[in-house]
This record gives sequence, C-alpha cells and structure tokens, in this order.
Amino acid sequence: MKRLLTFLVAVFLLQGCAQESTPPNIIYILADDLGYNELGSYGQTIIQTPRLDQLANQGVRFTQHYSGSPVCAPSRGTLLTGKHTGNAYVRDNLEMGGWGPDEPEGQLPLLDAEITIAEMLKPKGYATGFIGKWGLGGPDSEGHPNNQGFDEFYGYLCQRVAHNYYPTHLWDNADPDSLEGNTYFASHQQIDEPLATEQDYYDRFSGERYAPDLMLDAALGFLDENQDNPFFLVFATPVPHLALQVPEESLSEYPDSMDTEPFLGRPYLPHPRPKAAYAAMISRMDRDIGQILDRLEELGVSDNTIVMFSSDNGTTYSGGTHADYFQSVGDLRGLKGSVFEGGVRVPMIVRWPGTVEPGTVTDHVSAFWDIMPTIADITGAEAPTGIDGNSFLPTLTGIGEQLQDGPLYWEYHAFGGMQAVRMGSWKGVRLEIRRQEDSPVLLFDLANDPIESLDIAAEHPDVVAEIRRIMDSRRSSEIAEWNFVRESTP
Repeated sequence: MKRLLTFLVAVFLLQGCAQESTPPNIIYILADDLGYNELGSYGQTIIQTPRLDQLANQGVRFTQHYSGSPVCAPSRGTLLTGKHTGNAYVRDNLEMGGWGPDEPEGQLPLLDAEITIAEMLKPKGYATGFIGKWGLGGPDSEGHPNNQGFDEFYGYLCQRVAHNYYPTHLWDNADPDSLEGNTYFASHQQIDEPLATEQDYYDRFSGERYAPDLMLDAALGFLDENQDNPFFLVFATPVPHLALQVPEESLSEYPDSMDTEPFLGRPYLPHPRPKAAYAAMISRMDRDIGQILDRLEELGVSDNTIVMFSSDNGTTYSGGTHADYFQSVGDLRGLKGSVFEGGVRVPMIVRWPGTVEPGTVTDHVSAFWDIMPTIADITGAEAPTGIDGNSFLPTLTGIGEQLQDGPLYWEYHAFGGMQAVRMGSWKGVRLEIRRQEDSPVLLFDLANDPIESLDIAAEHPDVVAEIRRIMDSRRSSEIAEWNFVRESTP
C-alpha cells in the first residue's frame, strides 16, 4: 500500500504540472527487424547511426526492453493495445491474401473492439497519426488505422507489399497513392549468376520513388500541420526489413571492400553489395529520424515532445542480412522468429527534455505492453481495463517507486509453436509445442547466462513448475486460430 501511495502521489504531481502547461507531444518511432546491437549506442561498430546515438545521449537507454513478439504484426498489436500475446487478438502474421499484384492486401485485422493508444488519447484532444508499415488490417477492414483512432495514415497497409521499397502504391488514409515511375515486380526473386554491373541491379530491382522517402515527407507534413496541437505520431519505418534496397547515394557511404560476393536472392531480392546495402539502409533511416528531430526544433516544439524509439523484433535470419558479420544481436541467442533473447530483446530510447536525465541507462525490465499505461500516466488519459502492462513513468522521471512487471509472457505460433516467460532473472522457453504434446520447459538464469547457453531446468524443478503454470494461465484460447493444436503426423 505504501508503494502504491507513493506512485499515485508522483503521478498526481506530474499530471498537475501537465494541466498547467501544454500537454506533451509524443512520437513513437518503430524500426522493423532492427537488432539489439545495431545502433552505435548499443555497441554497433560498423553501421553508423549518429542521430540515434545522439538521441540516446539526450535521454535514457533501456538495456532490458522487450518487443511484443518475435515477428511484425503481433508485436505492433501488443504495442498499440497494451496486451501481451497471450491476451492479444493478433498473435502471429496471419495473411489475408497472396503474393501477386492483384491479391487482396492485409493481415488479420485488429478488432474494432480493441482500444488503441490513439483511441485512448483522442478524448485528451490529441491529433493522431500513423506513418509507415501497419500490418493490422487491409483496406476496408475494421483494422484499418483510420478505424483504430488514427486521424492520418500514410504508408503500407500490407506487410507483404512492404517487402518491396519501390511499390506501385502506398495508402493515403483510405485511398491508394499511385507512385509514378514504379512498376510492379515480384519482391522475392533469385538470379542464377551475378548481373554484369551494379547499375543492372538498380535498373531491374528499383524504381523512381523510394517508399521511406515518401513516409518521411508525410511525417514532416504531419508535424507541420499539428504543431499548435498536442499530437501523437507513430513513425513505423519499414527499415531495415528486407528486401535489400537503398538509393545509390546511401550505398556509396560504405566501402566496396565490405562485400566479397553478391547476394543472389530468394528469399527477397538480389543485391550486388548486401552488407553495404544493409548498413546503408539503417544509416539512411538514422538520417531520416534526424530530420524529424530537426523539424521539431524548427517548429519550436522539441522541448515539449517525448520521443521514443524501439524495434518490433530482432534481426531477421535470411535474405542477405549477415547478422554474424554485424553482430546484430551481440551474443544473444536467436534472431527474428525466436522467443530467445535475440528475437525479442530490442533497443529502447526515450528522450523527454527537462524530465528524463540525459545520458542515463536503465536496466528496468519492460516490454511493448508497458507503453500504453506509460503514455496514459504521462497524459492523464484513462487506460483501458484488461491490459497487461505497467507504467514505467517513475523510471523516466525518477519520481516515485517503480513497480515491476509481473512475469513477462510471449507466445508465437509459427515454427511448431513456442512460449516464453521471463520471471525476475529466470527465463523459461518451450519449443515445438504443436509437435510435442508435453514440450519441456528450458530454463535459463539471465543474470549469470544472458546468452541462454545453459539449460538448468533439471536443477530447479520448482522454478520450472511455476513457469509452466504461468504459461498455462497467461493465455486466453477462445480464438480458434491461436490454440496450440498438435499437428497431425503425415
């Protein structure tokens, strides 16, 4: 009770201050498949990210922050609704169409009944925008961002379309924005041998209009239009998700010597210099984010704008990314599509001028579903009932006692099905759940084994039993698609 009262007093004081001044603007920047170790501030030594490193120096860097899922759509759903994947409606990338140019677009739509951060903030007078990759419902669906509280949307509705950075169209709210100079080509191709010149690749696998450039323009336009109002903007860049596509002027920032052989494609697209392309994509993203930060300064709203940055999951495992070369997740185990640390532990930076101590680092354990209650506490908005997160406002402000999340829980339904629980420094993982009726819990002590190299389940049966109980109790299974049904044997 004493801890709760301390926390409530801190929140009351902060909300009282907010009522006497302009409510803070909030920008949440979400990278796509950016690994834990792919920023300079997190230990990257090859890829240059000066603007995000500067952001870390101006704010707080989280060392134990987790995405909502090891893949795109469910991770975005947990972020926007405050529900982990045991309670969320979207728990995997469930496609609503195929890969051809005339196929329906979109993934499983977020239900209209779900309450998003944007919907939570509307009663507080916030203008709301989502720029970038959505993945939670296609055109005319209840999951469309305009049906989920966002006044403005520009970008990819469909994750499959987002596999090509030179699409024939993006979406401007409910209308397709046809991109002149871009003609359709399949985003998953393979060539038998390298093309003759670098220009041949660009002629064959690019177009005239690069989607991230258009998204940046849309984000800057949103800031210009709403500079006099409190705003909430999600800038969900598709970078560095594959395919390897980046304008030549960015590629030239990295030396030819980085690459000894081309990537011939499949999955995704071929590229003559895959390592340089991947690094250049991230550096160009960093530059774009810098332009957003600069625009805040130009508009005079930087000091009253909270900027958060993270990634939806770890680095991907295919398509020419060379995660080992870049040490993309450091020594962490696993990549995208895995509930081991490399798949779900992600960078997290928060800058809040005048409130967050610059250049600080926190080891507070947090996850995507904590973002909604944190924003609710910051703005005085009413968080929905039934969410799973806890506010980390005390970690940002240094005021009050930080409540710790209960055990963190993930489930993922591809690759045979998997679950994970983090409970203090204990981490439990179950694999191949659909194929193995009583899949065992692997147990790791992250305090002494952060790379999850040693399964110590046999030494701690009581901990294993508690983690298994959490795995069984944390998930609602009324949605048929998300039952762990054992697959039939051929």
